[in-house]
Amino acid sequence: MTEAAELPQAPDAARTAFGEFFPEAVRYAELLADAGVKRGLIGPREVPRLWERHLLNCAVLSEVVPEGVTVCDVGSGAGLPGIPLALVRPDLKITLLEPLLRRTNFLQEVVELLGLDHVTVVRGRAEEMLGKVPPVHVVTARAVAPLDRLAGWGVPLLRPYGEMLALKGDTAEEELKGARAALSKLGVVESSVLHVGEGLVDPLATVVRVEVGESPGGVRFAAKRAKAARVSRGRRRR
Repeated sequence: MTEAAELPQAPDAARTAFGEFFPEAVRYAELLADAGVKRGLIGPREVPRLWERHLLNCAVLSEVVPEGVTVCDVGSGAGLPGIPLALVRPDLKITLLEPLLRRTNFLQEVVELLGLDHVTVVRGRAEEMLGKVPPVHVVTARAVAPLDRLAGWGVPLLRPYGEMLALKGDTAEEELKGARAALSKLGVVESSVLHVGEGLVDPLATVVRVEVGESPGGVRFAAKRAKAARVSRGRRRR
């Protein structure tokens, strides 16, 4: 069994970012540092930088998420960025989408323990969810794959005119430039790189935003979406 490293005290920025939900954020950090490490969801070397690199870096994503929308966190893993986002934004309805059972078990435990009534955990692969989960306004993700592949999973889950927000690193601009052709085929009409978390994280968190038009996923997914809609209507008639 992996020994968990010691969790450092929460920085002042965490109190500012999480506000009234700071105690829940501390509990989540403790769970990540203990059960998260023991179950292999995060590496023990990440524990000393859990607050700055993980929880705060994810919480500041809330700066660019519209009010009162539906969100699907693709490849949620240990709940990053979905759970920090849920803690700072109770106005959102969030689905944590994750294919691995041991991770969804952990996520369900965290959601229940923290009383996150606006969060649902779904086990499954994003590419198999078309027609199985309602389309959302916003898809979030955190460096789970190269941008073109990530968009191929996340963009088809969007509603028309929705957006995908992907937390990325220093190579975000370069990655976006290389993915533009693939994004265009997926129905993306606008893309940009944003920097968020002024006064809370240093360096600032980097977010790639891709916005779709009226056909999320483009031509490639139009037939799949139509078929999924027919199947859904058939189920409702029974």
